[in-house]
Amino acid sequence: MTATPGRRSDYFAFRTMPTRWFDNDVYGHMNNALHYQFFDTAVNAPLVERELLDPATSPTIFLVVESGCRYFAPLGFPQDITAGLRVAKLGRSAVTYELGLFGGDAEVAAAEGHFVHVNVDRETNRPAPIPDQLRAYLEDLRMV
Repeated sequence: MTATPGRRSDYFAFRTMPTRWFDNDVYGHMNNALHYQFFDTAVNAPLVERELLDPATSPTIFLVVESGCRYFAPLGFPQDITAGLRVAKLGRSAVTYELGLFGGDAEVAAAEGHFVHVNVDRETNRPAPIPDQLRAYLEDLRMV
């Protein structure tokens, strides 16, 4: 991640989500912890929608082992937020996602973050290879 915010064109997949009145803190902008909820939805919703992950029954699941966020501009209610997503690194059992949060139609990210997901066996919590169909989806989001 860079010290300057990225642009929409730096990302490959997008999801727009509304903010809620509850998201604002006493300072009048979105509480910083909520950025991670937007990241989590942007990463996991496409996996569930494409039936690549069923949180209740899949034999393997993803665990977040690292995350981070840089904040560049405030976000808050009432505002739609678009999360941009890309894969920075794809290993045998781990994937590093990079995400940008954009307020409204902004071209420059208000926040950028990363998630490292490790695919693990549901029963043992030991790393497991990323299934082929899921790997193909992640490859489509991979930075070149």
